[in-house]
Amino acid sequence: MRQQQARQATFCHQKCTDPRIHALFICHCYLFDVRLHISSHCAAGIEPLDKTVEIVILAMVAAFLGLRLYSVLGRRAEHEEQPRLEPKLDAPRKHAPDQPDRGQDRSGVSVPPRVLVPGVTPAIDRALKEIALADKRFDLLVFLEGAKGAYRMVLEAFWSGDRGALTKLCDADVLEAFVAVIDAREAAGEKLANRLVRIEDAIVVAASLEAGVARIAVRFTADIAAITRNKDGEVIAGSLNDAIESRDVWTFARKTSAATPDWLLDETDEG
Repeated sequence: MRQQQARQATFCHQKCTDPRIHALFICHCYLFDVRLHISSHCAAGIEPLDKTVEIVILAMVAAFLGLRLYSVLGRRAEHEEQPRLEPKLDAPRKHAPDQPDRGQDRSGVSVPPRVLVPGVTPAIDRALKEIALADKRFDLLVFLEGAKGAYRMVLEAFWSGDRGALTKLCDADVLEAFVAVIDAREAAGEKLANRLVRIEDAIVVAASLEAGVARIAVRFTADIAAITRNKDGEVIAGSLNDAIESRDVWTFARKTSAATPDWLLDETDEG
């Protein structure tokens, strides 16, 4: 056994002192056979090589780990440092279409926004402003809603022959014309069974203010189912199953100094 160990030690010494051995080659007798007893000359030659190999290996491992860490952490840092696209604080604010700007009159006092109504021309708009200055309670949208209600009530009163209701809704001239038609219809024994299906549209087509009297003309587009019966109850015109489109231009008038906000039907015409 001792002779075999001696031969291995001699072989190890020859390999370690051989100049052809690469500097990074690690002698197997040092790494794996720690129980091997080598000579003092072989140990003296291995110890400097061991330290050099360890330093080189550790340096390579440290460099490898450093490159891996940089490849991961460095890219993440680059992404986090990218500038964010924030909106400019001084950018002009846009108003919603349903929130018009509030203006100021010539005295610098803030006035409520004017609601734009489709079909209102500049000339009509100027007249509506004059009416609003003369009547502080005037509001165009409220007026149009009231005009639709008056359109329905006048038609229903006219069809049923309700003279009392027409008196409250029409001025003297229009009332006289309606009553004349009702009288002739009743004399002939005819009755109307009309029905207002819907009001499709109501558009202001004219406006004026003269001598303290405001006048606004509205074009109504509506679907009406009409039927006329004779004194025997037989249908002589129209049909309740088929509604027809009707276009009428009605003009409403009101004194701006009146205590009541009521508008009267001042004129009727076909649209």
